[in-house]
Amino acid sequence: MKENPPEMNTPLNELTPVLPACPEPGQVLEVAPGVRWLRMALPFALNHINLWLLRDTFQGREGWTLVDTCIDHPSARQAWEEVFAKHLDGLPIVRVVITHMHPDHIGLAHWLCEHWQAPMWISATDYINSRMGSGAIKGFGGEVAERFYIQHGMTHPDHLAHIRDRGNYYARMVPQVPASYRRLLDGMTVDIGGHAWRCISGHGHAPEHMALFDAQRGILISGDMVLPRISTNVAVYDAEPEGDPLGLFLDSIHRFLELPADAVVLPSHGEPFRGLHARVAQLAQHHQDRLAELMDACAQSQSAYQILPVLFRRELDPLQTTFAMGEAIAHLNHLWHRGQLHRTRGTQGEWRFQAT
Repeated sequence: MKENPPEMNTPLNELTPVLPACPEPGQVLEVAPGVRWLRMALPFALNHINLWLLRDTFQGREGWTLVDTCIDHPSARQAWEEVFAKHLDGLPIVRVVITHMHPDHIGLAHWLCEHWQAPMWISATDYINSRMGSGAIKGFGGEVAERFYIQHGMTHPDHLAHIRDRGNYYARMVPQVPASYRRLLDGMTVDIGGHAWRCISGHGHAPEHMALFDAQRGILISGDMVLPRISTNVAVYDAEPEGDPLGLFLDSIHRFLELPADAVVLPSHGEPFRGLHARVAQLAQHHQDRLAELMDACAQSQSAYQILPVLFRRELDPLQTTFAMGEAIAHLNHLWHRGQLHRTRGTQGEWRFQAT
């Protein structure tokens, strides 16, 4: 659940920008015929999200299919009102496609779908999780999350208080989710404006993330699975404490090597680029380097909280520490599942990891 994750930065190299500039909030740029790029501001350090308008005719209505929505925030609604007035060519939004359940992607789906009487398309797993986060579970945080991080060695009272107080953070940005949806499945093809967009599922960042690939034009809407400047947030959460999201993520990004190396990649953060294969290789190497560093650090028994400085070489505030813990546990769990680390309880009941 990304808000301000301390993603581990990777330099932009071997990649070619597609456009020389970015659209201002509330404005659009055309990246291909019938494909418009919007950038909306986010009120945290990961300060923007890219959204995509695809020219379409759906169920007899001529208009636009929208990919992702931004969080539910007054500034985002205001930016959308400007887009409605200036950049839709007088046409409606006829369908809303959601790549995954994180707040910056689905937060305004309920408002947009109601405003335009448009259906929402999303994977089933992410739909169910978004419904839980906006209603039944209220944000995947609170005391349960606090106990989980204590089990991984977190001791600082300010960090623990921050986690405990975040019990409704998801619902603040996603107060509602549409009551119905159309299911996206891996490998299915969605006709959008006469172009066949193939769904490519990805795991590790979200439960069932869907990227979209137009083979005819060589365009990939990558969502958060492939980003040009930062590594995708991959974290373990209290709901699945022994999961291996990093293993799932690495397997998922290698699927993109089946696509053309010169595909135009439209990411959710950063700028559109060419150089898909190079970026996948960078991301894979980045995580292998971090795993090697953790193996060295775990020559002695370590908790996830103790090894944060190995992965993040800058001071982290309590919010960033929350996300950093999720990523640290993901890397430790990956090595543990591979048999390279063993896991034992420390004197305070915390999980400790050491090289086998």
